[in-house]
Amino acid sequence: MNLSRVDLNLLVYLDVLLREKNVTRAAEQLGITQPALSNGLRRLRELFGDPLLVRTSEGMTPTERANELQPQVRGILASVEKAVLPVAEFDAKTSTRVFRIMATDYAESTLLAPLLNDLRDAAPDITLDILTPSDVSFQDLEQGKIDMAINRFDQLPQSFHQATVWRDSFSCLMSADNPVLENFDLEAYLQGNHIWVSKTGMGVGRGMNTKDPQRLGWVDEALAESGHTRRIRLFTRHYQVAALLASQPDLIATLPTQVARLHAEDSRLAIRKPPFMIIPIELKIAWSPLLQHDPGHIWLRREIVDLGQRIIQETTNR
Repeated sequence: MNLSRVDLNLLVYLDVLLREKNVTRAAEQLGITQPALSNGLRRLRELFGDPLLVRTSEGMTPTERANELQPQVRGILASVEKAVLPVAEFDAKTSTRVFRIMATDYAESTLLAPLLNDLRDAAPDITLDILTPSDVSFQDLEQGKIDMAINRFDQLPQSFHQATVWRDSFSCLMSADNPVLENFDLEAYLQGNHIWVSKTGMGVGRGMNTKDPQRLGWVDEALAESGHTRRIRLFTRHYQVAALLASQPDLIATLPTQVARLHAEDSRLAIRKPPFMIIPIELKIAWSPLLQHDPGHIWLRREIVDLGQRIIQETTNR
C-alpha cells in the first residue's frame, strides 16, 4: 500500500465510527457533517477493501476485519497523540489537577483513606473525583473522560492498559455472639444466614436470582462446585453495609479480606477463614491508551500500585 494514500483523519473517523456504530452520532462527536463522514466511510472502505460497517437489524455492525482493526487503529492514534503532545514534567507538590476515578465500594473502602493520607503530603492540592460503576461505561474510560477504573474485571477491551493493585482472599465477618462460631466448619457455615455482596461491574445493575450461582459470583460458585448452596437473606451492593449488618447475631458476611480487616478492632465482630476454598480476587487499575504516557497519570498509577503492595505487606505481617 502507498502510505501517501492514508489520510490520518480517516483513521480518526474509523476509530469513532467503530466506537459509536452510528454515522450520525459519530459525525456529531467529530464536529463534521453526516455527508462528510459518509464520504469518509466510503474512502475507508476503498482503502481497506472491506465494508467495515454493515447495516443490520441491530444498526451498523462491524465486520470481522473492522474488529481486527479497532485495537490497531486505537494504538496508532495513541502513538500519534503521544508524539505531538509537548513533554511536560509533572510536579505533584504544586499540581492542582483533578483525577476522575471510577471505584467500586470495595476499592473505595479499602484504598481511598490510605491513598488520601499519602497524597496529603505528596500532592496537597490534587483533587480526587470518585465515580461509581453505574456512573460510567467502558466507552467513557476508553475516551479518557475518566482517568482510570479501579475494580475486579472479568475481562477488559483489548486496547486498555491495566495494572494489578493486589490479590485478595476472602474472610467471614460475623457477630462475636453468632452461635456458628463454636464450631465454624462447612456444616455450620451452611446452616447460617448470609449476606451477599455484588461483584460490581460497570453499567446499571440488575436484581439477583438465588438459583443462578454463576451470576451470584465467587463465593457461591465455589460452593456450587462441591454441590452446596448457602441461605442468602440479604442482597446488597455495598461492602460497608454488609459489614455493618454482620453485627446481627444470625448473619454471616463473606467478604474480601481487605474489607473484613477494617473491622478487626471491633470487639463486637469476629473474623474467620471460610471453611472452604474460594479463588482469590484481583483488584486492578484500568485506563485508556490515550493516557498511557501522560506524566501525571503515570505518577498516580505508581502511587496506587505501590500503596496496594504496601497494604498487602502490612496485612501479611500482622
